[in-house]
Amino acid sequence: MAFRLRIGTRKSVMALAQTTEIARRLAITVPDIEVEIVKFDTTGDLDQTSKLLSHGGKGGAFVAQIRNAVREGRLQAAMHSLKDMPGNEDTPGLVIGATLSRDPPGDVLVLRQGLSLADLRRSAGRGFRIGTNAVRRVAYVRRLFPEIEVIHFRGAADTRMRKLDNGEPQRLPDGGLTGPADGLIMARSGLERVGLAQRIVYEFPVGEMLPAIGQGIVAVECAAADWQTRQILATINDDIARCAAEAEREVLWILNGHCNSPVAGHAVIENGRMDLRAAVLDLASDALIEVARRGAADRPRELGRAVGLELLANGAARLIKASRPRDEA
Repeated sequence: MAFRLRIGTRKSVMALAQTTEIARRLAITVPDIEVEIVKFDTTGDLDQTSKLLSHGGKGGAFVAQIRNAVREGRLQAAMHSLKDMPGNEDTPGLVIGATLSRDPPGDVLVLRQGLSLADLRRSAGRGFRIGTNAVRRVAYVRRLFPEIEVIHFRGAADTRMRKLDNGEPQRLPDGGLTGPADGLIMARSGLERVGLAQRIVYEFPVGEMLPAIGQGIVAVECAAADWQTRQILATINDDIARCAAEAEREVLWILNGHCNSPVAGHAVIENGRMDLRAAVLDLASDALIEVARRGAADRPRELGRAVGLELLANGAARLIKASRPRDEA
């Protein structure tokens, strides 16, 4: 008898591509499985104007609704981009059943059609508007290109690209408009998922712009007590991606970082060793606290804890506190 797996996902082109890839891999490892993809209109997808903080961060905007369906037994599993999953809080009753092999984790620059990287370099950024919603990217862009104007820009990857090319202004949370944008900072993996990687004009080296915690990793969440689903998901789990995820998310846990915290981190595993680099930035200044350590790949949380504690010892808590909304600080 075939096992039926109902897996929830957002309706965006990228999320559906990620979930289809999960189904494809499961069909190889569990031949008699039947996968049903259940699409959700999440709060963050329906409201592409407000800042994510108003919805409880990425977790509230993109994760909570699908998670609740798993908790209530309406789904066996949920697909998430790992970077959208809160790392500073417990998730009672749920576990990550699988992490797929990591896609390229870095950030890239795309420009409106008709503009080139040479145009940007000639102007040293003066007069250019670069759109992003991620506070981490905002902080890095302000450090790398002080003359560029960074504007609030939200939406699914393909939607943002359409707005960019059409010269559409972005509506602000207060009802006003900003833009149009001349370029966007985006995740390379997201552009690849929606078939737009050819639009990349510059890829930021990891040493220049550290990715978000978990960027490029697809996670499949399920109920902790659902051992049958856990065993099935384990067949598509990538151990290297899981170890990297555990190390990076341990940093976020130690820092008690939130969705408005410019926190970055990236782990690389080679020959049984893990190199982990993490950073906390300040939006209001050019402050940057960065820590890099090497440790055993089979003890990822231990390494993540050490990096997180060193960041705190170097003053990261002050930067995180400054980034919190005033009513939470």
